[in-house]
Amino acid sequence: MILQTENLSHRYSSNWAIRDINIGIAEHGIVGLLGSNGAGKSTTMNIICGTLNATEGNVYINGINKRKDPEAAKRQIGFLPQHPPLYTDLTIDEYLTYTAELRLMDKRTVKSAVEEVKEKCGLAHFSSRLIKNLSGGYRQRVGIAQAIIHKPKLVVMDEPTNGLDPNQLIEMRKLIREIAQEHTVLLSSHILSEINLLCRDIIMIETGRIVFSDSMDAFNNYTQARSIILKLDNPPSQQELQQIKGVTGVEFLNANQVRILFDGDQEMNDRLVNASVQHGWKLREIGYDKGLLDDIFKQLSSQTIH
Repeated sequence: MILQTENLSHRYSSNWAIRDINIGIAEHGIVGLLGSNGAGKSTTMNIICGTLNATEGNVYINGINKRKDPEAAKRQIGFLPQHPPLYTDLTIDEYLTYTAELRLMDKRTVKSAVEEVKEKCGLAHFSSRLIKNLSGGYRQRVGIAQAIIHKPKLVVMDEPTNGLDPNQLIEMRKLIREIAQEHTVLLSSHILSEINLLCRDIIMIETGRIVFSDSMDAFNNYTQARSIILKLDNPPSQQELQQIKGVTGVEFLNANQVRILFDGDQEMNDRLVNASVQHGWKLREIGYDKGLLDDIFKQLSSQTIH
């Protein structure tokens, strides 16, 4: 087992931030840790990585009990916090050399390790550039490089795609997938679509407890679509849409795109298509929407699933 937690719990003052978190990951790939802001994701990740001591419970990294042998366990972990721990007045080479030495790597291997991660993370042509002169996307790459330079079994990434532009997002997802071929990646996000794109399995935390733990396919099968997204060249008024049988709400996303909330009636899709043809709305696209993340949390929190 590459990562195992047993009844992991942590309390700030009198309030429990997380309670009885049990995680088991046995193979390479990307596992998503999903939760709304304040759900307990960062607390869980900080405890796993050793930057925070748990109030109760144990963490095992590649079979090593982190409480009993923290140094050996931490050698197996690479951590990318939400805000990468960069020294911006250093060059990429200087910083990566420094982080390799922090991991107590054999001095004879440091130079080759730095070159290897620069190549893997697309940083080789910026070796002598000061980190403060890099874009946000490349700073994130430097953060990932320091997390994998010592070839850990487990790489933990806290919101690694947060704040990136669309082009940077595509490149970052590609890099994370490549890393997952050699390492186990635990990736946190509060964005469901990001987890859906990247992850094989998903662990969902809400109010400090696990409310879902299974494959991404099982999650998608469990969550029922309750809204439909329409793209129309000649959209009707909100009042017209609300008069359609089964519609419970209408939200215009922009002038030509609308989200239709409905009661789960399986014929709603056909009903909207027919209405568009009948009234000349010029339907261009139609598709189910899994719904807002908060709604899914409410649905899952009503019954804990493992």
